[in-house]
Amino acid sequence: MNKINLKQLLIPLFTIAIICFIWFGPLRITIENIIISVIIIIANYIEYKGKAFSELGFQREKFTFKNIFVLAPLVALGLFIFYAFVLVPGITKLTGVPIDYSGYNQLKGNLPDFLTFLLLVWITAGFGEEIIFRGYFMRQFMKFFGESKVSIALSIVLTTGFFGFMHSGQGITGQLVTFIVGSLIALIFYLRKYDLWFVIAVHGFFNTIALTCIYFAIDL
Repeated sequence: MNKINLKQLLIPLFTIAIICFIWFGPLRITIENIIISVIIIIANYIEYKGKAFSELGFQREKFTFKNIFVLAPLVALGLFIFYAFVLVPGITKLTGVPIDYSGYNQLKGNLPDFLTFLLLVWITAGFGEEIIFRGYFMRQFMKFFGESKVSIALSIVLTTGFFGFMHSGQGITGQLVTFIVGSLIALIFYLRKYDLWFVIAVHGFFNTIALTCIYFAIDL
């Protein structure tokens, strides 16, 4: 375990406690991931002062047209092909239960709802989930336990395991698929030297492809 001071210990513990209360407490908030993301940024500002964003992985020098609008969409497309043609059929065969997409039925052929939901997904999932799970949880884990291969592997398994659990609305197959996709995104985050902009773009474009398929009633 890395040497950390009291401030570096208490602020993350307090922040995680607030996050858990928002997720599992009595309050139900539609944009909870955005609120949590703001709380995380504030917590990082207190802990790191001028490095609130860079410590999450927002690296200005890596925010380029090539990275965000060429490489990230290509990675997202490759990830979606693996998801649609290998992962979903394989996990469905293993569990015997298809992914529950019923929550998205209203998007089929409904352009206004599709565009509204797409914007919401980019904000809450693309930005929100990546800030929470990769930028904060994964980075905090490695702050406490170092960046050895074992630590990296554990951080990916634990954070994406929780990430999969949070998608319980899609059933057991959806949770397992989300765990694997989340693990691959976390691995990309690590291999890209903690480039949060890149995984936000990958996540956002992946969801865009998936929602477009739902809009056009293409079976996944």
